[in-house]
Amino acid sequence: MRTILHSHSGDMAEIFQLYSEASAYQKAKKTVVVWPEFERSLVEREIREKRQWKLLIDGEIACVWAITFSDEQIWEEKDNEISLYIHRIATKPKFRGHNFVKVIVAWAKNYALETGRRFVRLDTLGNNLKLIEHYTAAGFEFLGMFNLQNTDQLPAHYQGVPACLFEIDLQKKMFSDSQVSEKPAGIT
Repeated sequence: MRTILHSHSGDMAEIFQLYSEASAYQKAKKTVVVWPEFERSLVEREIREKRQWKLLIDGEIACVWAITFSDEQIWEEKDNEISLYIHRIATKPKFRGHNFVKVIVAWAKNYALETGRRFVRLDTLGNNLKLIEHYTAAGFEFLGMFNLQNTDQLPAHYQGVPACLFEIDLQKKMFSDSQVSEKPAGIT
């Protein structure tokens, strides 16, 4: 059974274990960017603010991620208060290949609508074609690669590499879904 819940302070060790395993996986795959060791205070704040999430499979943490409602340093002038931003998706190795991004996207769309948001957004770094394909297959529109202007308050892996930005416009998606479901005039 799949369950999505807020992470809590008792999950800290497992969250950091997943981050460590994700970094090792990135190194093994020779990706352009490898996650650094994240600040404990960052995750503690996300947990306090109920922005750190976990996906449980039969009670076991399978995947974690964080959200925010503002991302000015990455999205710069495109940042707005009607967006939900997803960060640091990390999956336990034994659960890789289950395409949890699609599960997270479905959850994020619902959560965004419930909280009055129009966009679900995320980013990745460097020209990682497999990840770009993975996120677009999950429903995101790839907006392109951008050189970030001010990375001084971002984690170290954001330094000196372009960011790939992705978004799902929920209004556009709902409009296109309703258009597809309607029959053209004269067809019964």
